[in-house]
Amino acid sequence: MKTCWVKTSLAASISALLSTSALAQSDNNQNEADVEKITVHGMHRAYQGAFEYKEVPAAAQDIDLGLLNDAGAINLNDALDLSASVARQNNFGGLWNSFAIRGFSGDENLPSGFLVNGFNAGRGFGGPRDLSGIDHVEVLKGPKAALFGRGEPGGAINLVTKRPQFREGGEIRATYGSWEQMRVEADVQTVVGATENVGVRLVGFYEDAESFRDTVETERFGFYPSVTWEASADTTVTYELEYTEQKIPFDRGVVAIDGELGHQPIETFTGDPNGDTIDTEVVGHQIEVSHKLADDWNLLLGAGLRDTTFEGNALETNFGGRQTLFIDPNQALLSRFKRYRNFETDYLVLRGEIAGEFETGSLTHRVIIGADYDKFENDQLILRYRPPFFSSDTDINDLDLDQYLVVDIFNPDYSPLPDVELSDNLDRLEVQKAWGVYFQDQINLTDNLQIRLGGRFDKFEQEIDNRLASPVSTTSQDDTRFSPQVGAIYVFNDSTSVYATYGESFRQLTGSDFASNPFEPNESKSAEIGLKTDLTSMFDNVRGDITLSVFNIEQSNILVFDDSEEASDGFFLTPAGEARSRGIELDINAEFENKVSLWVSYTFVDAESTNDAADANFVAAIESGDPLINVPENQLSIQLSKDLTLADMPVRIGSGLLYVDERLGQTATDFYLPSYTTVRAFAEIEPVENLLVKVAVDNLFDKEFYTNSFADVWVEPGTPQRFRLTAAYRF
Repeated sequence: MKTCWVKTSLAASISALLSTSALAQSDNNQNEADVEKITVHGMHRAYQGAFEYKEVPAAAQDIDLGLLNDAGAINLNDALDLSASVARQNNFGGLWNSFAIRGFSGDENLPSGFLVNGFNAGRGFGGPRDLSGIDHVEVLKGPKAALFGRGEPGGAINLVTKRPQFREGGEIRATYGSWEQMRVEADVQTVVGATENVGVRLVGFYEDAESFRDTVETERFGFYPSVTWEASADTTVTYELEYTEQKIPFDRGVVAIDGELGHQPIETFTGDPNGDTIDTEVVGHQIEVSHKLADDWNLLLGAGLRDTTFEGNALETNFGGRQTLFIDPNQALLSRFKRYRNFETDYLVLRGEIAGEFETGSLTHRVIIGADYDKFENDQLILRYRPPFFSSDTDINDLDLDQYLVVDIFNPDYSPLPDVELSDNLDRLEVQKAWGVYFQDQINLTDNLQIRLGGRFDKFEQEIDNRLASPVSTTSQDDTRFSPQVGAIYVFNDSTSVYATYGESFRQLTGSDFASNPFEPNESKSAEIGLKTDLTSMFDNVRGDITLSVFNIEQSNILVFDDSEEASDGFFLTPAGEARSRGIELDINAEFENKVSLWVSYTFVDAESTNDAADANFVAAIESGDPLINVPENQLSIQLSKDLTLADMPVRIGSGLLYVDERLGQTATDFYLPSYTTVRAFAEIEPVENLLVKVAVDNLFDKEFYTNSFADVWVEPGTPQRFRLTAAYRF
């Protein structure tokens, strides 16, 4: 009923706004004496302050809406492919976004944490993030814990949403693509109120698509309305709703035979098309109040509430002693197991921040002072059926194939499976609470030299109820941490600056050790130096910037298998792993006078374990110097676009390239995913005013490639050559 109500509300709201917009345009046309009113509406940015890019002692990328459209990006993975600093990780059968920044990904069994308007929105299980409703994507590199709080040392991803711009108009967009992809998007806004001090914006999408993967079909719906009220000349209030519903088959990908990919067709789905659909839902609210206290001082208050649900069955390929691949000239049989998952999360965030500027003698201080509170409840239930172990020399004729839920990867039979009894696998409630206060002071020591001093104090509590125990067992911990950050930047002139920065961070770990003691947090130290060049100041016919950076990150307290004698009675983990990542990045974002746009992002990363340990998933021996999973040494992303005129019609054409080096495909093994290069191209024309028609081709040369894996039996194949036709009408 909720979905029906939301979809009906979306249709009604857009219709109302279309009518309002049309009336407003009609009224404006009747009064030719009206002078066009252009108003810039904005809010102070949480955790970031007001700095020019060349003054920030850290590297960052801003992937704006134009670049996202040129690249044909419709989900977060597509957007992050534009940053070579970000590498795809195991995405849990296509059910969430997972990525590494500068080599580090966090907990591979949870979605990666990303931000939406500074609020942590990656926590929870709401499915992969669609870009409808997103204005631009920020890749904020380096240590951010001094302001943002707990997180990964490589950086943070922040999605900035589409908010009211206090104008009438909008866009309706429809796409038809390969494998029966049908997608409709709407973005409509208007101004209401007697003094036109309330802006309303409605954004939504609906998509239904099949896949190059046999029997796989997805359905997605999202609605993202927002309202901004200019209460006074100094005060602005914005409310946003996020509602997303998705039906996604759980798809673990393909299998490598004897460590080699390419034997199983990439089209073959090894799950159960009769019952492997996962239903996810997100209901999120954000409210921000921005108030100008004085000429150089701003107050920002915010609150976020986000609930997610994740429920459904999955048939997955087995590992190890339950998985011998039986091969003969006619078939290749895999055994499988079944899991039912029901996850629910509730996430509350409150924050307040003051930012401003003052002087002490000859020194100018730009400061940020703030506090926040968050509470995260994670309720997980997993039921599982697993067939029994068998030895590697077992004869297939001695097995009950129904018991092992086998599938032939060359010729799968999708008939209904025999009923199996699911038993308890996990029933746990985890509650995390955290209080934080933070500060940052960037001081102009001279006209050229600035230093940044910052820090964050966190107090957190964690409580885990294991409901499988009888009676229910509870483990808890509380701790305090301080995350410092120092940096310096020297501005040579209007076009060039150099910087250096150092920071520390931590991340809470879920679970407990053999003695039921909660794990110590994961800890990281990060250092970075860089050079920034403002092309706009250097050249009359170019706008943009170039950033060159070098970084080194060290991380400790990574979860690994506990092989100590005290833990020998079971399978337990301990925070004893260590790793290091170091590399070089080059980012170019330029627009030329001849209407050519160029985006280049290149990263070299050397990411490896730095101590001997046992893998947390398969107990395989990790040696110091082993590479980290799914992290390429070299990655390159390029997008080149140009505006021109053809037969008096505006035309935009462009092409993009993504190169990803080979990557380790399973921890502590010799299984690697091969390198790949894909090319995309598009052409967009405006045959009549306000009507755009676009043709795009992804994977232009139809290369077979693999984007990520968890193990050699769970490898995600990349999408083959794909065509998309899009029509958009603006009003």
